[in-house]
Amino acid sequence: MSEAGSTQRDVIIVGGGISGTAAAWNLALRKFRVTLVERGDIASMASGWTLAGVRQSGRHPSELPLAKAAVQIWEHLGEALEADTEYRQEGNLRLALTEDEVPAIQQVVDESNAVGIEAHFLTPEQVHELAPAVSTEIYGASYCPSDGHANPGNTVVAFAKAAERLGAEIRTGVHVESLILEGNRIIGVQTSDGPLYADRVIVATGIYTPKLIGPLGLELPLHIQIVTAVQSVPLPPMLKQVLGCASGGVAGRQQVNGQFRFTGSGEPWGESGWHDWTTTRPQFGSIAEAIRRTIRVVPAFAEARINDVWGGLIDQTPDALPVLQQVPGYEGLIVGAGFSGHGFCLGPITGEILADLAVEGGTTLPIDTFAIERFAARADADESLALHG
Repeated sequence: MSEAGSTQRDVIIVGGGISGTAAAWNLALRKFRVTLVERGDIASMASGWTLAGVRQSGRHPSELPLAKAAVQIWEHLGEALEADTEYRQEGNLRLALTEDEVPAIQQVVDESNAVGIEAHFLTPEQVHELAPAVSTEIYGASYCPSDGHANPGNTVVAFAKAAERLGAEIRTGVHVESLILEGNRIIGVQTSDGPLYADRVIVATGIYTPKLIGPLGLELPLHIQIVTAVQSVPLPPMLKQVLGCASGGVAGRQQVNGQFRFTGSGEPWGESGWHDWTTTRPQFGSIAEAIRRTIRVVPAFAEARINDVWGGLIDQTPDALPVLQQVPGYEGLIVGAGFSGHGFCLGPITGEILADLAVEGGTTLPIDTFAIERFAARADADESLALHG
């Protein structure tokens, strides 16, 4: 780890998740002097905890252009980063567990096809033929063959290492305490190792974003939730697709190494302070419920042995859409946060957008929907988590 100093950078990035590291790589590709600062380790927060689905289907319409652009990048990302991201484009199944959920699943299919994303409604028999490990006690599913999944840790670390090879500086174990303001211009960050100065600052710090931008009078209302994740020991190959449910109660996939990774429902998380893998262990009841629901959709999981259990913290906004913009009123400040449990897929294109905003002041992709000003007229969350991508 480098010693902090006062050398001027072009861009400082706060946050070592997929958005921050992807932005660092994009900026380094363009020959900008960039320093990324992360309080923990690379991928130590949401980008490492995630199920890591790479999903277009079932998204809010405003996110679809980004998701489609991201998938195009994912298809060649490993080659570009010179690393194995374990990306597999093997489809997504969203299950109807009750008859009442069938219309919602059909709607996912209809909406996907309407915007040019191939999707199909499958009967329970067709689901079982495609994915024999899935229970026959379902009422159908949507199937999007162009969706997929990847290894979250591998991917984020690959972005960071690729950025470093191009000259970016990655500093871990350094806490950014505040933004440094000169008039209405952000000129750097105050860290636990001293000040760092730059022409622009990208804030991509997930649940900690309000603490950094709040003193500027910027409100990012987050409903932080903890989601239980359960991982098995390696098992024989039995599931290629990412699974989700209309009710959102369970999502899962089998990793390339054979381990199953499943998540349960989100629950309110009110604890403050810094959190890592050791401080976000879920409660026994949440673990039991996640396992029960997982066995409901993949019965073979009942005989699997558990390798690990953890909790992931979700930075959910009131409308379950992110903030992604160069913030008006503060020159040099770019924010990418609030991805609400489904930002991993978007990471490669989010990084490109953040880099565009930092060095060009705009982007060709439609992001007006993601402005922070929209929260002024909202109060309560009205969207459910979509944790499988």
